[in-house]
Amino acid sequence: MPLGPATVNPGQAAEPGNAAQRATTGTPKPASATPDAQDLGTSPIAPGSGDGARGDLTPGIPRGAPEEAPAPGGATRKAKGPITLAELVTRARTQDARVAEATAELRKFQALYDQARWAWFPKFEITLGAGGPIPEARNNGLGGPPTTEASLEGDWNFGKVGVTVFSTANAVLPLYTFGKLTALEKAGAQGPIVGAALRERVRAEAGFQAAQAYYGYQLARAGLKQLEDVSKRLKDAGDKIDALLKEDSDQVSKTDTYKLGYFRQLVEAQRATAVQGEQFALTAIRLLASAGPDEQVEVVTEDLPLQGDVNMPDLDTSLKQANERRPELKAIAAGIIAREQEVLIRERSYYPDLGLAGFYDLRWTSSATRQRSPFAYDAYNDRTAGVGLVVRGTFDIPIKDAQLEQARAELDKMHAQELTLKAGIQLEVTQVQSQLAAAYARAKSFTEAEKNAKRWATAAYAAFDLGTGDTRELVDAFTALAQASAERGKSWHDVRVGLASLARVTGAVPGGDE
Repeated sequence: MPLGPATVNPGQAAEPGNAAQRATTGTPKPASATPDAQDLGTSPIAPGSGDGARGDLTPGIPRGAPEEAPAPGGATRKAKGPITLAELVTRARTQDARVAEATAELRKFQALYDQARWAWFPKFEITLGAGGPIPEARNNGLGGPPTTEASLEGDWNFGKVGVTVFSTANAVLPLYTFGKLTALEKAGAQGPIVGAALRERVRAEAGFQAAQAYYGYQLARAGLKQLEDVSKRLKDAGDKIDALLKEDSDQVSKTDTYKLGYFRQLVEAQRATAVQGEQFALTAIRLLASAGPDEQVEVVTEDLPLQGDVNMPDLDTSLKQANERRPELKAIAAGIIAREQEVLIRERSYYPDLGLAGFYDLRWTSSATRQRSPFAYDAYNDRTAGVGLVVRGTFDIPIKDAQLEQARAELDKMHAQELTLKAGIQLEVTQVQSQLAAAYARAKSFTEAEKNAKRWATAAYAAFDLGTGDTRELVDAFTALAQASAERGKSWHDVRVGLASLARVTGAVPGGDE
């Protein structure tokens, strides 16, 4: 009966769409490393990275920068005027803390992709060292016997001791890995796609919650305005009853005063509820807009009822749009590609890797003679280097079999998740669209009901003022008007939120001109 605002939900939307979102809780993320599937001299191969291309990131995927730039000055800027729905949605989609978290996650995916793209780069292992003291070791430089007494071993005569300095290094450049590096990079390229899709899902949720808070504020504001009008009419009626009682009129009695007083208190109680709803909605708007402590946030005044008919696409069109634009579907598709590449890597792990290996070993000791004969072993003054083709592989076949089966199981699991996700999205879109249609039908019905209730209340008040109507008729008319006005405002609020929800479940951005 009484007017009051709908509860603003600052958390996840209480819509069936959350079922589809939960279906992507296990959205695939490219693994940082896959044990045992590695190339010559490279980092371990990860099913979240890729082999052939060494270029930039996948076209169309941003490198960490938000798709929607924040407003200059960040969250502490002063509002130039009352904030509109479009401005609130934009600020929520760019400045919400959850969006910042998703952006950081996207940067991590991009770093993993960079790691995969450079998996071919040789891993140079270089050692530098110096030490001592080194006993004297002198001969003729051709591998002959010691030429000094101190060079003989087995006594305490160390002779003229010295120091040694050495450096060693080795590296392997993979030349052919049977497609493992190519699969690694292709899998890694899916990481930024997954990260961008997850960020877009967070943005969509933030934008929808902003629309919820905005329309909740408008509902509370409209409710307060209607309560003010009802209070004024009741006050006038109360003054009229008091005047008639003083005149000892037979038209009214003391009981009529009690009835009117009871109804006026109900209106005041609803006013308190409406004020609370307005404050709560404004607080939610400040949070979603990331308003600074000193920023004054004002919201534009907008009537909830739409002037024209609701432009609602048919179910088939909505389902088609959802299948084309929902970020969860893009994320699951990219994850499937990554898992397929992981299976390929596991299948090719049975084959060895061909690479180009190089090394050097440099040593110098101040107290030892450098050997000039190629047949003499010189542990003190060695100077060797080389390069050659190498083949490297492992024969842990049982382990490889288990890892391959695990990768195939993960791929099958992701295909099942994709089917679940698509079914959830279909159910979500169908339910949101049916709820919107029902809300629109209620809104039109209650709009007409309110018009009739206003006529009834006007006629009842006029009859009461003329002395031809009784208090019961007046109270009944005001009660019907209050109920119709409350339901009309709530139903149009549901239409507005339903339009925003339909935009979210079809992958669009809620706006102010649905």
